[in-house]
This record gives sequence, structure tokens and C-alpha cells, in this order.
Amino acid sequence: MTTCLHPFVEIRRQLHRIPELGFAEFKTQRFILDYLSRLPQDRLEVKTWRTGVLVKVKGTRPTRTIGYRTDMDGLPIHEETGVEFTSEHPGQMHACGHDLHMAIALGILTHFAERPVRDDLLFLFQPAEEGPGGALPMMESEEFRSWRPDCLFALHIGPDYPVGTIATRPGILFANTSELFIDLVGTDGHASLPHRSNDMVIAGSQLAMQLQTIISRNIDPLDSAILTLGKVTIGTKQNIIPGNARLEGTIRTLSMESMEKIKSRIRSLVRGIEEGFECEAHIDWGANYCQVENDPSLTREFMDWAARHGNVRVMECRESMAGEDFGYFLREIPGFMFWLGVDSPHGLHHPRIHPNEDAIPVAIDLMTRWLTLQADG
Repeated sequence: MTTCLHPFVEIRRQLHRIPELGFAEFKTQRFILDYLSRLPQDRLEVKTWRTGVLVKVKGTRPTRTIGYRTDMDGLPIHEETGVEFTSEHPGQMHACGHDLHMAIALGILTHFAERPVRDDLLFLFQPAEEGPGGALPMMESEEFRSWRPDCLFALHIGPDYPVGTIATRPGILFANTSELFIDLVGTDGHASLPHRSNDMVIAGSQLAMQLQTIISRNIDPLDSAILTLGKVTIGTKQNIIPGNARLEGTIRTLSMESMEKIKSRIRSLVRGIEEGFECEAHIDWGANYCQVENDPSLTREFMDWAARHGNVRVMECRESMAGEDFGYFLREIPGFMFWLGVDSPHGLHHPRIHPNEDAIPVAIDLMTRWLTLQADG
């Protein structure tokens, strides 16, 4: 017996099959544009920006623009879910829920394309959230500036919360983040002639240990910060003294002041390694995301409304040390993000994450009614 799927669950599964990395979401963009072409066109305006899509649903008597943002990209992860709609792109997977995010956005957009409200609605399909970061360049684009919204909302799937639950908080929700890449360059040589070499095993190991003192000795213990080295690459063979080392990691803080202090200490420690080991060092901060700071008034209004009328359980959660480039939008535009419960035993970025798809109609219903309230006042 064939089970009839909710239409936007089926859309989620189609999107799940075609995950693409940041600024390479060509099939995903085509899928979205094809879907939009089948909606009523009398109130739709569509623009593309790189691999992203911007859609305006024109209001009946607009006085402002209400925005909703979703992300589009997948991750460089080999999928291990075993589902029948598994990724068709080897080594790439929607392991952070962006397939659900897009399906939900399309569900909300479809409602308003068929049932316009007073104010204009803007739907942003943003590429490259996982890196190198699509929010900031999208904000700087002419396409966005011409349709800039007055407020902006978004959600992110939350594996730790059950379906039917949303979680958020006024103020900081997600952390400031920065990638970290450090290259040390010395002199390689044969293991039998160590005096003719400049050993980057020792230099890299010393630096790795010194970096771990920053959080414990330079950051206020009542603050929250993380410095993690996730990859260290040194050497090629057991009898060759390596002349190169590469350390890769991530920094996460709940304040920009702590982020700047950590980076300053990293620079100082790296200078010391250069001097002490007579090597060269290069630091690359990679992609940097600012904190997601929810507008306190709007967030509290939404939480109170959702608890009474949203058909969901509302929780006030703690801050997360995860990163999300939606923070760039909220730095200039009032709005908020919330966690959508999807009840998965595996967390974000896990190769076996399998969100409960029952969350999709829950989110579509919730945000359709919230945006209607905002747009019709």
C-alpha cells in the first residue's frame, strides 16, 4: 500500500537527493525556479543572485516588506542514512537540514502566492551558509538592496527537540565564529641530520599546546568561548624531518570582544613560535560569522503568540556555540531565528542525521500564520 506523502515532504526528498556545496547550488537553484514557475504569477517577482533566488510576493496594499530567509547548500559529507531518497552526489549531503528549510520556505511561499496579504513578502533562498558565507555578499548585492525587508525571520532544525516544539530566546542565539588556518614553514631534511633541519613537528606541537591555554588563561571564566583544533597535518614519512606544518581549527565566542582577544593571543603565540623555532608562519582566519542576535521585542512577541496560538510547544533555550551567517542580516534588520524540533538521534552535520519530516507541515502552518499576522497587522 502506497503512503501519500505531504507535498512538501516530497519536495524535501527531491531536494535531499541533490545536495550541492556553497555557490555551486546550480541544480538546487533550477529546482526552485522551476517550482516557482508553476505558481500563480500575478503577484510574484523573481530575481536570481549568483546561485541564490529572491522572490517577492506583492501585497494588496503594501506599506512595508516582511522577509523570510532559508539557506540552500549541503555539506561535504558522505551520506550514511540508508534512506531511499539518499544523496545522488557522492561525498555531498544535506546534513544540516537545509533541504527541510527550503521545503518549508516553498510551502510558506506557495500559500501567499495563492492568498496574498496586505504587505509585500520577500523570500530569500540564500546560498553558501556552510561556507564561505553567502549572507553578507547577498546583503551587499543590488538585488537585495532593491527589495530590502523591514524585518526578517528564519528557522533552523533542532535535532534535540521533539516535533511540535520550537526553541529560541531574545538576544544571542548563535555564537560568533571564525575558521582558523595556521601554516608553519621551516626546513625539512633527513632524520640523521637534525641539525641541518628546522623541525615543524616540534614547532607545530608546541603551538597546538600553547593555543589550548588561551581559553583557560585569557578569557573570563564567566564568558563562553571555544578554540578547537580539528586537524593537524605534519610530515610525510617516518625518517624525514618535515619543514611544514598546518593547523586547522575553529573559534567560537558569545561576544566580539572575546573573539578579538582570542585572535590577538593567537597572533602573539604564533609570533613567538616564529622567533623560537626560526620559521615563518601564516594565519588565515577563513570564514567569519557574526553572532545571531534576535531582536528582543520581536522575539518575545513571537514566543508569546506561538505559545498561545501557534499549535506548538515553546521553549526558551540557552545560547548555542553553533554558527550561522543569518547573524549578518540581523545585525542590520530586526528579526529572529528559532530552532524547529525534528527529533533526530543524530545531530547536525552527522552522516546519519534523519530529521522527522512531520516537522515540515508544523513549520509551514506556524510561519504562514505568523507572517499573515505581521503583514495584515
